[in-house]
Amino acid sequence: MSTNPFHVPPGGDGTPARAPINMRSRWMRINSARRYAVNHLISGLALLSTILVIVPLVAILVYLLYKGASSLNLAFFTHIPAPVGEPGGGMANAMVGSGIVLLVASLMGIPVGIGAGVYLAEFGRGKALASAVRFTADVLNGVPSIVVGIAVFGLLVEGRHYSAFAGGVALAIMMVPTITRTTEEMLATVPHAIREAALGLGVPKWRTVLSVSLKTASPGIITGCMLAFARVAGETAPLLFTAFGNQFWSLSLTQPIAALPLQIYAYAISPYDEWHRLAWAGSLVLIVMIMVSVTLVRIYASRGMLKGAS
Repeated sequence: MSTNPFHVPPGGDGTPARAPINMRSRWMRINSARRYAVNHLISGLALLSTILVIVPLVAILVYLLYKGASSLNLAFFTHIPAPVGEPGGGMANAMVGSGIVLLVASLMGIPVGIGAGVYLAEFGRGKALASAVRFTADVLNGVPSIVVGIAVFGLLVEGRHYSAFAGGVALAIMMVPTITRTTEEMLATVPHAIREAALGLGVPKWRTVLSVSLKTASPGIITGCMLAFARVAGETAPLLFTAFGNQFWSLSLTQPIAALPLQIYAYAISPYDEWHRLAWAGSLVLIVMIMVSVTLVRIYASRGMLKGAS
């Protein structure tokens, strides 16, 4: 018997046994094939998920184009709604009214949401107030929009009158929690080394937050603002209790004002085919307005980031 520790016993035919090497090679091939299959499976599931996200949007756009594109004309964008029973008319006042209400909501909701997110991420770590703000934002994010409308009705409308300002307040309340939580999460992704470098150069903390942290996290914060804007742009229930709607031109913040969601709702529940046709056209215009505004903000933000990088 050989005393060599590296001696491999011969096989039955006198040749060295290679079973261990063959088994190892076979196991490596099986493992490689398994990784290859798992990789393609996960890639396929990711592609399928992407398709499932895109298909509903494409289906909605195609259907709205089919139902509403034929009703779009110059009068739709320049005229106010026609009286009951008369053909024609448009939604010019509703489009302007939606712009006014959304502008008021953005001017109030975006600064408050970003400010609350900055406090949670930069100044409120470990504080009880920060936990309360975070909990309030999470709860408010799940409150139904009609409840927000009723609350604002009780605070600003009841005993007074419907107004564009009240509608803007209702939509701003709905925007704040989404922007707050997004801002907090995006600021949390900023490396602490960047903040420490600025503080080490003697930059005050407030200036570090404004010039370093917010600038670094700005793409994600802008995305959160766009998500909040898109969410409230099509809300109808809060505006029913606050802005109420208006069949005529109104640019005053203290008077009832028309809005696209309100006009679409009023036309959709009516018994007139002409109004149904205009409701489809208004729905198409509303979703296109949202897509265009979001796209323009994304392009502007991207150019800003490129200029900053250069």
